[in-house]
Amino acid sequence: MFQRVNVTRLLTCIIICQLAGIIGSIFTSSSLDSWYPLLEKPSFNPPSWVFFPVWTTLYTLMGISLYLVWEKGMRHREVKIGVFLFGLQLGLNTLWSFLFFGLRSPYYAFLEILILWAAILLTIVQFWKVSKPASLLLIPYILWVSFAALLNYRIWVLNA
Repeated sequence: MFQRVNVTRLLTCIIICQLAGIIGSIFTSSSLDSWYPLLEKPSFNPPSWVFFPVWTTLYTLMGISLYLVWEKGMRHREVKIGVFLFGLQLGLNTLWSFLFFGLRSPYYAFLEILILWAAILLTIVQFWKVSKPASLLLIPYILWVSFAALLNYRIWVLNA
């Protein structure tokens, strides 16, 4: 009934996702003290301290999700497609930080987050074919990115 957990593989998956967040934070930190505070923000903009625990949690859930799919075996076509889509959305996730904070472009970041959202949705659909729990673990992620897209859009409009 219970499957043995490959701890090394699980930690690898979580670390890969956390590294995407760390890379993104390199671009973010350069703008947090100078550019970002000067932007006009919507009333529903969360306080800055919210983002770190939310993203840390989401990256952990993403890592567990990836692990559950990887454990099904990379020899299966559905798993390979799922892992590819996961990698694509993870790369897009990091790219958003570069566009928004690194290039200081809410406009390009907004266009990119729409593509990111679609990539997450495709990943969820593909993961569903392989592991329903893995798919469900990505629901908080797409909900947060949906909120982030709205926030990104409003920041772009308010500062255009």
